Amino acid sequence: MTTMTPPPDQLAAVEPATSTRAGRVPRPSRGRRPARGSRAARGRKALGWAALGLVMLVTLFPFYWMLRTSLSTTVSLGSDPGSLLPVDFTLGAYQRVLGLATTQEALAEGGSGASINFWSYLRNSLIVATVTTVGQVLFCSMAAYAFARLRWPGRNLVFAAFISALMVPPIFTTIPNFVTIRELGLLNTYAGIILPTLLMTPFAVFFLRQFFLSISREVEEAAIIDGAGPVRRFFQVILPLGAAPITTLAILTYITSWNEYFWPQLVGRTEEVRVLTVALGVFRSQTPQGGPDWAGLMAATLIAALPILVLFAILGRRVINNIGYSGTK
Repeated sequence: MTTMTPPPDQLAAVEPATSTRAGRVPRPSRGRRPARGSRAARGRKALGWAALGLVMLVTLFPFYWMLRTSLSTTVSLGSDPGSLLPVDFTLGAYQRVLGLATTQEALAEGGSGASINFWSYLRNSLIVATVTTVGQVLFCSMAAYAFARLRWPGRNLVFAAFISALMVPPIFTTIPNFVTIRELGLLNTYAGIILPTLLMTPFAVFFLRQFFLSISREVEEAAIIDGAGPVRRFFQVILPLGAAPITTLAILTYITSWNEYFWPQLVGRTEEVRVLTVALGVFRSQTPQGGPDWAGLMAATLIAALPILVLFAILGRRVINNIGYSGTK
């Protein structure tokens, strides 16, 4: 009986794989590539955080500069304009804005001696922004529901014509709107400020329509089987399901209405209906002593921006999560 012996070259190839001290097959060495890859990933991550920090610094620095200016006296600002810290720290600017300082105290700190009825202007801004937001969200939701869920002749054609209004610059409609408000006798009234943007805007209707189209029709068909009409389906089915994008639209509309300047300045010039943004411009122009009261102006601007900052801090995450019509809460 003969024994088959493999060639010597095959023995040399098999022997290293089987001849180990522990009787195990040695694993191939992986080298140092993962370490280099992990270092590169950490480097890219650090670079990304550095870029993000730089963007945040550039974005937030104007707010800090406003705070620094508001905590300084207008007299001392000219002595050290490049200082990163408040010059001659004081809360006098906030006292002037809130009506807690006398004219003599304002002049002593470099103020212009001008006054601002801050609480009255704040009330006007709250009324205008709130009514505009409620009306626009309600009517835009109804229009978007009609375009997305109801079937009627010429729906797509009307929607295309409606959306084409996005290409018209707002300045083109300012004069017709002003003439209309004047002929209706609504100058220097809340209604005159609110009416042009109360009902709807093309963007808001488009924004909500895209989300309503993504709602499953089976849900609405179940409501139809239960005997629900279009109005009941809108308020009891569509609106609850669209709470996320509707909230997003409400926040964006409120911020836009709060920051509006040109139209309220054109229509509402009297003290009774003057909004806060217009009042700040008037306060800046009241300079009987020469230069503007920069400390008081920055203090008023910060206080005016505070409601919007608080609103966005509370609901900003909802805006970010739902800006792409995702519907995520």
